[in-house]
Amino acid sequence: MTKKVVMNASITTHDTRAKEVRKFVDKMITYGKKGDLVSRRKALAFLHNDKEVIDKIFNDLAKRYENRNGGYTQILKLGERRGDNALMVVLKLVEEKKPAKTEDKKETKKAEKAEKKEAKKEKKEKKEEK
Repeated sequence: MTKKVVMNASITTHDTRAKEVRKFVDKMITYGKKGDLVSRRKALAFLHNDKEVIDKIFNDLAKRYENRNGGYTQILKLGERRGDNALMVVLKLVEEKKPAKTEDKKETKKAEKAEKKEAKKEKKEKKEEK
């Protein structure tokens, strides 16, 4: 199932199985982010020498999640299965959004504060002129 999640970016399964598969998918992506020979061999051993999946992990997913420190998957609940009432979920890889840099936020806040101060000064000057 780990191979299917990596290759298809999502699978539909029941809740318990998804929670278990999530652990292994996160571990494989972490190996991909390390990128060294030992990590590649561990991933190959776990995924039964499937080189296509390994290439996707080490080339695509490692770059996609380079700024993320875990939590590469998410579980979305669908509802109960009709036959046995098992909770069905979708396990999918998280879409990486580029986080806004904190430095940019700080700079914009400083600029906003400076503008407010200038506006207050102008109001005081107008009141003094009247």
